[in-house]
Amino acid sequence: MFDEARTAQAAAYLVGLNGGVMNYMVLIKLLYLSDRQSLIETGLTITGDHMVSMPHGPVLSRTLDLIKTPDGAERSPWHEYMLTRPGPREVKLRDSDPETDELSRYHLEILKGVYCAYGKMGKYKLRDWTHALPEWEDPKGSSRPIEPETILTKAGVSKERIADFERDATRDWMLRSLERNLA
Repeated sequence: MFDEARTAQAAAYLVGLNGGVMNYMVLIKLLYLSDRQSLIETGLTITGDHMVSMPHGPVLSRTLDLIKTPDGAERSPWHEYMLTRPGPREVKLRDSDPETDELSRYHLEILKGVYCAYGKMGKYKLRDWTHALPEWEDPKGSSRPIEPETILTKAGVSKERIADFERDATRDWMLRSLERNLA
């Protein structure tokens, strides 16, 4: 289940680690890599977004839409944290000290680790690196879904562990649905 507030905070945290401004292709790749790592380790992603193969590599579908939505076009958690396009293809923090209350310590550790490993790569080097990920398939100018099971299988996660992850994800989805309905 996509969580825009958590996604916005994760993006803001990464952009904050980069001094408050980041190329949007780098941001979308870092968020993808963070979700991918969380998925492999726990069976759940940070954002809950759909992963897709696109010509410039794997991305998070709804997050990419948020990045491309002009500021002021709609009120959303994303735009409470981020200014999109302050420069050519950049995102910028609205506040130099954004909240992280939607993120667990585990999430913050993954985000920081991914940033430290890949955050200083240039956008095209990072794009090319993500093209080598086993789950990415060239969509020939379009987009193609990347199923969580594909990532897990290609990462060497056992079928039994994948089944456990699916049960946990279903339980998590049910609990989050119930929380949203009660709110």
